[in-house]
Amino acid sequence: MDVYLLWHIRHAPFIDGRPTEHRGEDGELIWDEEDGDDLKILGAYSSEQKAQQRLVRARELPGFRDEPDCFLVEQYTLDEDRWTEGFITVPLNE
Repeated sequence: MDVYLLWHIRHAPFIDGRPTEHRGEDGELIWDEEDGDDLKILGAYSSEQKAQQRLVRARELPGFRDEPDCFLVEQYTLDEDRWTEGFITVPLNE
């Protein structure tokens, strides 16, 4: 069974004032959480149409309306293993 996840990316401004890139040359959304970009999941929906309907409503809300083209609807299959290899944590240099 598939569900449709609705995400929003709030792009952090660059400290040096350069323009924020929201999409790559291919039109795909780009983000980097290490640079301060913030991903929010707005919900999981039973159809892409329901996710799109929520997207339209969310574009009117404070914060989301500041970046109205930074939504992502992603098809996601339930009961499918993810992160099958584990992970490591790299300490920050202080």
